[in-house]
Amino acid sequence: MDQAPKLLDQVRERIRFKHYSIRTERAYVQWIRRFILFHGKRHPTTMGAPEVQAFLTHLATNGDVAASTQNQAFSALLFLYRNVLGQQLEAVASVERAKKPERLPTVHTRSPLDMA
Repeated sequence: MDQAPKLLDQVRERIRFKHYSIRTERAYVQWIRRFILFHGKRHPTTMGAPEVQAFLTHLATNGDVAASTQNQAFSALLFLYRNVLGQQLEAVASVERAKKPERLPTVHTRSPLDMA
């Protein structure tokens, strides 16, 4: 009896088909696994935009992740739905965004001793 490959194996196969880097593969698989575990091991085909929104909001509020980390998780989930499951996610709106750190300009001033 031939079984279909498991979901994360399908993700790996699709990522390799598209020639993504091994680091991207590992990161995407890890984010997809965390997403599934966050929702009590539900299969992603039974979930959609509201669950993605809840997961990303959780990362920003409780996970205290950087904005780029949250974006990576979102990209992994988009890849899963579009390229592996062949589904379009409805608009994922009103996600609590991780705060980007304010960048203060670095000002170098000369001390009075340097001017002598």
